[in-house]
Formats: sequence, structure tokens, C-alpha cells
Amino acid sequence: MARELFEYDPPDRFVAGTVGQPGERTFYVQARSGSRTTSVILEKQQVALLSERLDELLSEVLRRAEGPLPIPVEASGALDLEPLELPLTEEFRVGAIGLGWNGEIERAVIELHATVDSDEFEVPDLDEDDVPDNSPVCLRVRITGAQARDFIVRSNALVSAGRPPCPLCHMPLDPEGHVCPRANGYRRRA
Repeated sequence: MARELFEYDPPDRFVAGTVGQPGERTFYVQARSGSRTTSVILEKQQVALLSERLDELLSEVLRRAEGPLPIPVEASGALDLEPLELPLTEEFRVGAIGLGWNGEIERAVIELHATVDSDEFEVPDLDEDDVPDNSPVCLRVRITGAQARDFIVRSNALVSAGRPPCPLCHMPLDPEGHVCPRANGYRRRA
């Protein structure tokens, strides 16, 4: 059975989004081209790390460039703040993330691989099509520098929009407060 690969080169839209209230949110990354949409579930930390590493990648590509590249220094002014596309049906939960730059087409390559329950599977090399049939399901997008900058800004805003941190232990505060380890177990109020 051939590996399932959802590929967008480039997508019309590539965004991170959430469903639910802070503290109970489910994080998604969604790619869309025309009427075709693919949504995958990630952890909040995975979205934050993808955004951070994508920013580092773009900075490194610009630093090493010998000529001009189509990578803006900042995000465009027309940031996509629209909600996720509906109906929202996740294809898989992300277990591994691959990130790189394709200099031939001047695009960032992001691969989101499904979680697998076995140690027998290895994540294929980035942007590789000749992989074993039993490789994990994958969402692969190739995005422009401008799309990458916009993804970074939206993702950072999404991650920071969660619950406020406790001023003592920096763990997230629930609306009812939380048992703070730095306050010797006394309940802190927001």
C-alpha cells in the first residue's frame, strides 16, 4: 500500500488555528488549494517550535544569500486572521516535523508526519518522494518567504493568546486559579 501524501506547492492558504477555549484548545495546521483542504492536529508546543524554527531558517537563508531572495524581512500587512476552513476534519496527529529550504524553487518546505505506534518506521528525508510504502502519512507544503513570514506571525499570536502565566511559577493560570508550587501549595487567584 502506497504512502499517503498530502502535497501543496504552494498552497493558497497555510495557517495555524485553534478550536476551543484557552486551556482546552486543540491546535491545527491547515493547508488549502482551491476546494481541497487538509487539516492536521499538533500540540501547542509543536506550533510554537515550528514557528520559531521557520523564522530561524528564513534568517539563515537570508544571511547566506549571495543575491536578493524573495523573502521579506517582516510579514505582510495583510495578515490572514480568518478562522479555519470548515468542515474541520483532521487527517492525522503530527508526530514529526521536517523543515528546510529548497533553493531551486526558493521556497520553504514543511513536512508534517503522522504519529506512529511502532519504532520500525523512520521519517523519510525532507522533500523525498522515493520512500517506503509503510512510511507515515505526511502533509508537505512548499511556501514562499512571504507565506512563511505570515505563518510565523499568526502562529506566534495564536500561541501567546492562551491562559496568562502565574507570576510566581509561570505555569498557566486557570480561571479558578491554580495550586502554585512556589506558594507552597496555596491556591493563587487570577
